[in-house]
Amino acid sequence: MLSPGGCSVTYEENVYSTGTSGKMDKPLISHQLVDSDGSLAEAPSEAPKVGILGSGDFARSLASRLLGSGFSVVVGSRNPKRVAGLFPSAARVTFQEEAVGSPEVIFVAMFREHYSTLCGLSDQLAGKILVDVSNPTEWEHLQHHESNAEYLASLFPTCAVVKAFNVISAWTLQSGPRDGNRQVPICSDRPEAKHTVLEMVRAMGFTPVDMGSLASAREVEAMPLRLFPGWKVPALLALGLFIFFYAYNFVRDVLEPYVQEGKNKFYKLPVFVVNTTLPCVAYVLLSLVYLPGVLAAALQLRRGTKYQRFPDWLDHWLQHRKQIGLLSFFCAALHAIYSLCLPLRRSHRYDLVNLAVKQVLTNKSHLWNEEEVWRMEIYVSLGVLALGMLSLLAVTSLPSIANSLNWREFSFVQSTLGFVALVLSTLHTLTYGWTRAFEESRYKFFLPPTFTLTLLVPCVVILAKGLFLLPCVGRRLTKIRRGWEKDGSVRLTLPVDRALAQKTSHV
Repeated sequence: MLSPGGCSVTYEENVYSTGTSGKMDKPLISHQLVDSDGSLAEAPSEAPKVGILGSGDFARSLASRLLGSGFSVVVGSRNPKRVAGLFPSAARVTFQEEAVGSPEVIFVAMFREHYSTLCGLSDQLAGKILVDVSNPTEWEHLQHHESNAEYLASLFPTCAVVKAFNVISAWTLQSGPRDGNRQVPICSDRPEAKHTVLEMVRAMGFTPVDMGSLASAREVEAMPLRLFPGWKVPALLALGLFIFFYAYNFVRDVLEPYVQEGKNKFYKLPVFVVNTTLPCVAYVLLSLVYLPGVLAAALQLRRGTKYQRFPDWLDHWLQHRKQIGLLSFFCAALHAIYSLCLPLRRSHRYDLVNLAVKQVLTNKSHLWNEEEVWRMEIYVSLGVLALGMLSLLAVTSLPSIANSLNWREFSFVQSTLGFVALVLSTLHTLTYGWTRAFEESRYKFFLPPTFTLTLLVPCVVILAKGLFLLPCVGRRLTKIRRGWEKDGSVRLTLPVDRALAQKTSHV
């Protein structure tokens, strides 16, 4: 996506400004066609001719890709002598009037504001297929009520306009679909023209996605403008939790000693306070992954049916569980790294030296607290197990791994093992706290220890999950999820075999 300031003086410049490197005079792939499934197909005996209007980076990469896929390419430019050396030698670079003469498919690789300069070619373009590859800026997308493709179609009503390739970068065209996104959304009001471009997309090694009529072009053009749309709410949630717990730990561990005892412990801010905050965020985020499932089950039990929509906020929450879980794993991994770095701090070394000196002065030859030793051993072990479970959840959420699992395997990992990870994290937190929640000295500024705050939501989730395991509740919930309705006409009898009921409970 380009900013308005990135436009070139010449109107042939392409909508993408991705820099190209390397020699452009050689095809990037062999002259065999690459099908969408990755297999090779023989190029046609007579190479179909394709036109390109524009001489920017995207136009050059597109020409190389088309030539490598077995097409004959003719490029139209206002100044062909100046740009001819930038294109592969196999591509013919000429004036725009000549370039649009013989090809039936013409790629329009220029900015929206320069479309009107092609009106002089309307007679020559009549009946041809125009493929719009442009993208608007965010400001242009909000300003214009019609898409670039629809605007192009209004200028050339006798042409079949197809929107395609706007989500593919110049780099992806050069490196191939295996190193970038394979999908190419396509939309048009002309089925024949759309089918022609679909076949071209497959021949170039990409996967076409039919988006319907040209009215969908505005949605297609909005795709490159989105910056992690599914991560915005989870990221803000994680950031909010981090700020809250960081401020809470700052007050307890840094500000309270400074105010009450005059001790300067601000050196703890970069590492110690961060390391105390990260597990709190990770733990709460993990519990928030499974809390919406508990709320959804409670709603189904209350309504007595699964055929009513969840509230919008709960529906959105359920859709963001993957992102929340990955952020939980990210915070937990950072916590593990920070914990390993704690002994490397200079302040930690000073504390060890001071403890040794204090031990010598008090004439103590042996320091050993059996309870603390066992607590720390169990605490570290549970933390490692919880992080291992979170790692397994994160790995199986990857599309390449998830696609290799059937539904029952995926559900077992994400639901059962995920709940095990939550239980291990809870035991890890309880072992860390031990008896500190009952010691008056731990309540600094009358604020309870941080770990007591983090236990609230996870304990609610664990107790609710345990409640759903009770036969009187679990069987009713299973019947509802298999289509049974309270006060309805549907009446189901569950299998007597409990194992069989579990296998058939997912609809």
